[in-house]
Amino acid sequence: MWTLFGTIACTLSLLAGLISDIMHFEGSWLIYLMGILFGGLEITIAGLRELVTEKHFNVDLLMMIAAISAGIIGDWREGALLIFIFSLSHLLEKYATDKSTRAINHLINRQPKIARKILDDGTYQMIDANQLTIGDHLAIFKGENVPTDGIILQGASELDEAVVNGESMPRLKKINEEVFGGTINLGNELIIEVNKNKSETVFAKIIQLVEDAQNSQTKTETFIQKIENRYVLSILLGVPLAILLFHFSLNWSWNESFYRGVNLLVVASPCALVASSTPALLSAVSNGARHGVLFKGGTYLEELAEIRSIAFDKTGTLTNGQPTVTNVFWTVPEQEIIPIVIGLEEKSTHPLAKAIVRNWQTHQKKQLVVEELTAKGIQGMVDGNIYYIGKKMGCYEDNPQIKKWKLQGKTVVYMECNQQFIGAIALLDTLNKHAKEVIHYFNEANVHTLMLTGDNRYTATTIAHELGIAEYQSELLPEDKVAFLNEQKQKFGKNAMLGDGVNDAPALATATIGIAMGEGTDVAMDIADVVILENNLAKLVYTHKLSKKMKQIIKQNIIFSIAIILLLVLINILQILTIPLAVIGHEGSTILVILNGLRLLKTIHD
Repeated sequence: MWTLFGTIACTLSLLAGLISDIMHFEGSWLIYLMGILFGGLEITIAGLRELVTEKHFNVDLLMMIAAISAGIIGDWREGALLIFIFSLSHLLEKYATDKSTRAINHLINRQPKIARKILDDGTYQMIDANQLTIGDHLAIFKGENVPTDGIILQGASELDEAVVNGESMPRLKKINEEVFGGTINLGNELIIEVNKNKSETVFAKIIQLVEDAQNSQTKTETFIQKIENRYVLSILLGVPLAILLFHFSLNWSWNESFYRGVNLLVVASPCALVASSTPALLSAVSNGARHGVLFKGGTYLEELAEIRSIAFDKTGTLTNGQPTVTNVFWTVPEQEIIPIVIGLEEKSTHPLAKAIVRNWQTHQKKQLVVEELTAKGIQGMVDGNIYYIGKKMGCYEDNPQIKKWKLQGKTVVYMECNQQFIGAIALLDTLNKHAKEVIHYFNEANVHTLMLTGDNRYTATTIAHELGIAEYQSELLPEDKVAFLNEQKQKFGKNAMLGDGVNDAPALATATIGIAMGEGTDVAMDIADVVILENNLAKLVYTHKLSKKMKQIIKQNIIFSIAIILLLVLINILQILTIPLAVIGHEGSTILVILNGLRLLKTIHD
């Protein structure tokens, strides 16, 4: 709270000081001093605490010393501007930190809370899911969440496993097959036996992987801290030594030596260096937000330009996330069979049934009394004939067309009349309309493209070949995705991951940059460093171009600001530099790098 208050107060004081200067108010320096105190109090306390506890000099202290020194030589405005820029960067850092800490709590809240335990006498008891032990028998009714990982003892049902594998298509699970905590039972009652402790479930591993990845990312700050310590220490020690050198070696008077020493502290303070990145980052983040891309910190945008590998989840990212009818084959007239198809499927909540009804929503339907066959399909009677739609029931061979569909990774729904084949419908999760251009862009930019999916290898192969993806892996669990991303880090260096599901959360946290689709789950968006709104993949290309442009501008600013510092130091030693010129040169360079950074507010073009 104080960081926000201090930054606002510093900003208002700076503006009030500028107005008072225009009105030639002699006490304007007091207004600037208030701004320095408001904006610099927290960073000064933090800097002193770090100095005392860790024996580490940071730029926080140097900023305050430089600001006060600027006031001593007559320009409190320079000091207030310096503290304003630095306090603003602290505010952004604090915001990013607070935002990321909510991700773990959001994941924890998604864990199932209660379970229906089967007692020895066959009755049920609702208990806390945390009290479950290996060997407990549980009942899971239709529509309920599976409370923990276990093995099916009785029943067969389709389960929505999107929380684990990110796939929109349910999976049929039978006796002796494993079910995962957090998944949803879409069919009949299941009885399972708990086979894992709470800490060893797939969902618990997701949370642990996210925590580990977030903790490991903070270690990258070590190198920057070392440079900061040496720079501040060299300035703090260098200025007094320079004053002594000026007096004893160059035979300057004490007044002249002190004058040049304070001047040196002002021109050597890294105000322009700080301004080299912060305004550019703010402008780029604002630019991205205007184009539908949200960043949780400017550093993520900066690192995006340096990635050498990018991984994509398939469902809901490269594809639209829902099945669509792609092909049909009928042995009877379509106009006669479609009303029966809709009459059967409209009673089902299965994603495939919904897709079929949606495809022929303008057609007439036949009113039927239907019967659901567990984990198979739906049937109903028409004019004494039993019509069925779902998995294959009759004894017949697939024709070449259907075999081709399956090789393409499509899901095939069969239509039968009295167990005789009369048609088939092929469905596939269709590609995002921008997927091809995005993959082509990164391939051309020499960024390795990788698809990681929990879907089967046939579908993965079809999608990867159609898009031109360099590498793909299928039938993956969350920990598998993390393993592959760590391999990519070892091989290529900095990498990115684009996903939308809860199952993608560990991968998003593990990658150097985690990018979530805006229509994905809340957990994915909380974990990710970047969020692309509206599921518009084309914005990923724009974001990468913006990142590269920002990196170029920051590099320009750093080179320019260092060159100005060296030039001003040289002129100061030659006794040409006066206090007004030092302030003009130093403040002028700061303004120039800020203006250069503000160029990023404009839309980026090729």
